[in-house]
Amino acid sequence: MGGANACLVIDYTALPKKGTRSVGVARQYCGHLGKKATCQSLVSLNLARDEVPVPVGLRLFLPEEWTADPARCAPAGVPEAAISMQSKGEIALTELDRLQAVGVRFGVVLADARYGCSAVFRQALDTRGLTWAVGIAKNQRVYDPGVRLVPPSGRARKPVPDQEPREAEAALAALPWRRVTWRWGTKGALSASFAMTRVRVGDGPVWANNRHLPGDEFWLVGEWRTSGERKYYLSNLPSHTTRRVLAGTIKARWVGEQADQQLKEELGLDHFEGRSWTGLHRHALMTCIACAYLQHLRLAQPERAGRGKRWPAYRDRRRLRAGRPSGYHRPTPVIGLSKRPLAIRPLARRPAVTVMVFQCSKGTATRHGSPRGARP
Repeated sequence: MGGANACLVIDYTALPKKGTRSVGVARQYCGHLGKKATCQSLVSLNLARDEVPVPVGLRLFLPEEWTADPARCAPAGVPEAAISMQSKGEIALTELDRLQAVGVRFGVVLADARYGCSAVFRQALDTRGLTWAVGIAKNQRVYDPGVRLVPPSGRARKPVPDQEPREAEAALAALPWRRVTWRWGTKGALSASFAMTRVRVGDGPVWANNRHLPGDEFWLVGEWRTSGERKYYLSNLPSHTTRRVLAGTIKARWVGEQADQQLKEELGLDHFEGRSWTGLHRHALMTCIACAYLQHLRLAQPERAGRGKRWPAYRDRRRLRAGRPSGYHRPTPVIGLSKRPLAIRPLARRPAVTVMVFQCSKGTATRHGSPRGARP
């Protein structure tokens, strides 16, 4: 699954939960419900290639009200090493280091604004020498690439930038927005308008009035969706990267979201009814193993004719040109993903998994109702 053509999608998934004794439960934002609710939140890492995701990490996030109360953590079996306040970004970086230590390889790291808004998180990815593309807030401060530090005037002692920082939204407002199609969906081509420019992010040391000095130079990308919503991203992809590749790489994050949704809706990740730290993580591990096995069965099956999206043959492309709607764009090749994407089909359509059930009672093990040693 891994390799230079794979991408690692960092996200989080929330499990609605009632009560106060289940490990990590607290009132926090729940993406499944779209509002704050009592739930458990797990940091998720999914490895994807050719639009086939496999979960490789699930770790429970402990809110401050839990880490500040060791007496509450003890009945839930929280390890002492885990009773410390860690942000979701720190947990994600710990899991990322674990994956790299065991030999997992990928070409790009993708995350949404809940991680990308943290300068510490972005700098940690840079320190590890990783290529990344993350979401940011529209008010992220940025400088033009040509900004310089000049000698201070007055009583200031440190050099200051020769220009004021701007918000990401303002930096892209006057630039051209061009439409890009990044993949085929079940209802046709998926496209949006994108603008891009090189900037230096204002995440350096603070110099005055809570303003930061310019940091490293990155890509600033804006997405203008057909609904009117605008999203903003930063990426350290090379400066010669094209608009189509940037857009395709950023939008590849949906694969991880799809995997998290399938874990809950089709494999029962949110069906755990225990309260302990160990029980929750064992349950999460079993759902990840089941997902990996089902993906293995899926890839082992020969592709049926007519399933998935395929590019038309060259001889047929000329026939299609006349009937193309206005604004047609060829889908975008994506860094880390195949140039000919396949739609992810629901896991429920995969072959069923046969499970051998063992029951133990008074030292006698039975399998399918037969005593130990007897033939089933």
